[in-house]
Amino acid sequence: MHKEMLSLEAFEEASEAVKSITLETKLIYSDFYSQRTGNKVYFKPENMQLTGAYKLRGAYYKISTLSPEERAKGLITASAGNHAQGVAYAAKAYGAKAVIVMPTTTPLIKVNRTKSYGAEVILHGDVYDDACAKALELAQEHGYTFIHPFDDLAVATGQGTIAMEIFKELPLVDYILVPIGGGGLATGVSTLAKLLNPNIKVIGVEPEGAACMLSSIKAGKVVSLPSVNTIADGTAVKTPGSKIFPYVSQNLDDIITVKDEELVLAFLDMVENHKMVVENSGLLSVAALQQLNVKGKKIVSILSGGNMDVITMSSVVQKGLILRDRIFTVAVHLPDRPGTLSKVADVVAKANGNVIKLEHNQFFTINRQSAVELQITMEAYGPEHKKQILKRLDEEGYKPQVVRTLI
Repeated sequence: MHKEMLSLEAFEEASEAVKSITLETKLIYSDFYSQRTGNKVYFKPENMQLTGAYKLRGAYYKISTLSPEERAKGLITASAGNHAQGVAYAAKAYGAKAVIVMPTTTPLIKVNRTKSYGAEVILHGDVYDDACAKALELAQEHGYTFIHPFDDLAVATGQGTIAMEIFKELPLVDYILVPIGGGGLATGVSTLAKLLNPNIKVIGVEPEGAACMLSSIKAGKVVSLPSVNTIADGTAVKTPGSKIFPYVSQNLDDIITVKDEELVLAFLDMVENHKMVVENSGLLSVAALQQLNVKGKKIVSILSGGNMDVITMSSVVQKGLILRDRIFTVAVHLPDRPGTLSKVADVVAKANGNVIKLEHNQFFTINRQSAVELQITMEAYGPEHKKQILKRLDEEGYKPQVVRTLI
């Protein structure tokens, strides 16, 4: 007989169960973010988990609570990627069939890894909610057992095992920052954290373009967003879970929203300072550190996943460099005469700028002798160095105009 879900006994049972299938993701102290925020910041690196995300915990525990008959029917779920891999991996461990419905926008790495665990993958819809509707339709049609990615108390209990591990390593933790998509992770972590220490602060973090939980809490009931728009694909959810909503409402102390640009900068910081790849949804709890108005506290940011394809990584890195003024483009107007281009390049070189690309437009005006436009895309060390380069060009009479950078 299994325990009542989200009770201390159930969390203890789940913690024992997931030990057999999960990796130990020990806390990582961040000297970089500790100095930046004036706190002691630690990361719970679930991006290093077996399937690249925490979702394996809830999926495996949920499947462990099913009867052999329920597993024999076959399992189905909907997911933007990480829950898909968790269910596929856990189903394989139990020898059960798994069917996964994923949005068509799911990164290729998540689709391929889900297939690699033996699951049948069906791509449907633009966001999670569309995929979920299709999965429920197929479950009814074929008699599959549906494993909800977040609106399930057993799944949430499994996710809460993260909090158990945090407390074992850092018993005096003051704050836990947890990403929110549908709310399963936040439910499990906040509920167990409050059971273990009622004084702890648990802060949920959502992307600004998909803040369905914040909207629901403000309304006092579950509400659906008309649309979502965020680079954090793993948390791009229109409607939070109704079963778990009361637990989130009771146990979360606050919800912070994060802009996509903040996630881009957090990705750059994590790669450069911690040599870690964390997907955009997993970076929510990192970006939110800047919004916490506290000092001298022990803070754990849960890095919920690290499944990110290289094309997305490349795009995010480029955008981050542009936002940090480490790549920028200027336009200067020059007479169309031999040697003029080399003179401009010499000015940039003497200012220690590194030219990446030149675009020479001879048809800027009908009088080429009067002026042609030269757009220079270059690397700098940051905002101050950028200002120095612009000042040097201006002093030499080129009157540079910063333009939108597109690489």
